[in-house]
Amino acid sequence: MTAPSRRRLSAVPDRAPEPTDLGLADTAAALSHGALSSTAAVTAALDRIDASQPGLNAFRLVRRERALAEAAAADKRLAAGERLPLLGVPIAVKDDTDIAGEPTAFGCGGEFEPKIEDAESVRRLRAAGAVIVGKTNTCELGQLPFTSGAAFGHTRNPWAAEHTPGGSSGGSAAAVAAGLVPAALGSDGAGSVRIPAAWTNLVGIKPQRGRISTWPEAEAFHGLTVNGPLARTVADAALLLDVAAGPHAGDRHTPEPISAVDAVGRDPGRLRIALSLRIPFTATKTALDPEVESATRRLAATLRKLGHSVTIADLHYGLMIGASFLPRSMSGIRARYGQMPGAAVDPRTRTNVLLGRVLDGPALFAARQAEPLLHKRIGGFFDDYDLVLAPTTATPPPRAEDIDGIGFNATNNLITAACPYTWPWNVLGWPSVNVPAGFTEAGLPVGAQLMGTANTEPLLISVAAQLESELHWERHRPEPWWG
Repeated sequence: MTAPSRRRLSAVPDRAPEPTDLGLADTAAALSHGALSSTAAVTAALDRIDASQPGLNAFRLVRRERALAEAAAADKRLAAGERLPLLGVPIAVKDDTDIAGEPTAFGCGGEFEPKIEDAESVRRLRAAGAVIVGKTNTCELGQLPFTSGAAFGHTRNPWAAEHTPGGSSGGSAAAVAAGLVPAALGSDGAGSVRIPAAWTNLVGIKPQRGRISTWPEAEAFHGLTVNGPLARTVADAALLLDVAAGPHAGDRHTPEPISAVDAVGRDPGRLRIALSLRIPFTATKTALDPEVESATRRLAATLRKLGHSVTIADLHYGLMIGASFLPRSMSGIRARYGQMPGAAVDPRTRTNVLLGRVLDGPALFAARQAEPLLHKRIGGFFDDYDLVLAPTTATPPPRAEDIDGIGFNATNNLITAACPYTWPWNVLGWPSVNVPAGFTEAGLPVGAQLMGTANTEPLLISVAAQLESELHWERHRPEPWWG
């Protein structure tokens, strides 16, 4: 296999930056200073999306006409002196997120009525001035670390067309990694922000449960799923997190506010970090790929260089956490499917819906009751450590077609073998941040996750920013093949 190519940006470019080089904060600053118009920025993003779609296939829905009208309105507001954090900036959201006037297919086939109201996260993005250019592809009901489905085909990895960008927020990750938009919102119910971030060389933040509202649902997938940002840099991810964060009056979980942006560049002090390579228990045979392990160990060495104490110390999750995950996940799939009459789905999805019917009762009740015990037991690990460093995935990104034409058991074996690390933090509801960890010999991106206890996003973000200042992963971009 020929290694995918990538280009490296110099720290101080000797040319004017291309539109695809601009991040979220840079785009916002250019608009605020009058160096760029929203109409130009949004048009460029839409043109890049259109050119990429036949190959990359990152978007399920593109809002060209409406987005251009919103950009023109943003230009008038900018000309009048109005300033907001993202006024006129093009942004994408995942197609599990409601936009007024647009359908929400959530990866499924079928025809769906346009939504009447924005999701709370979209409302907050609009309140900050963002222009939503489209909705990105996701697998059916967010079940897979692949972004594939009969309704739309395969979303491809910008670093290697044969490979998946991950899932279920793979469309958002592909759009950002390819430079179609400067940042995007995804969701994470078992790693669905962190996994595609790892496999596309991005920063992906899974925030504390409730940090970004999931309204119109008081909680999503019985508390497993949260919304989170994908961006090239820690600062951009933090900016999008701050803009999208905040509660709706109907939310079940409302953590105390934080400032993610203020954590970027803040010295976290000398931390006690546990390097945990042990895979949480699964019924499927799993193994950590040697290249992923080496990449994670290199990050640990960088953290030591930064002055932190890093000790190999494995988390022992126990069996209860897995028993808590499955009823919540399957019952959540059943509930979401029930909200989408007429949805055309894969037989494997229908099997999970049937499992949800079985588990939606005493098993679900017991799963929810177990969470405080898990907080106490796993939280005790943090008496000795400030945070945990672990691989985000066990393998580099698989080939996109690996998910095709296989049965229910083979599918579970495939996804568990590739991605056994992320789901426990969804059960716990605690924050975790994927940081890029480099590339395999074949040129495929891999990542590692920083994991903390409740409401530790500022700490994780400050450490991630330290790593970025040393490793400069944002300078590595894939060579475009998709347009």
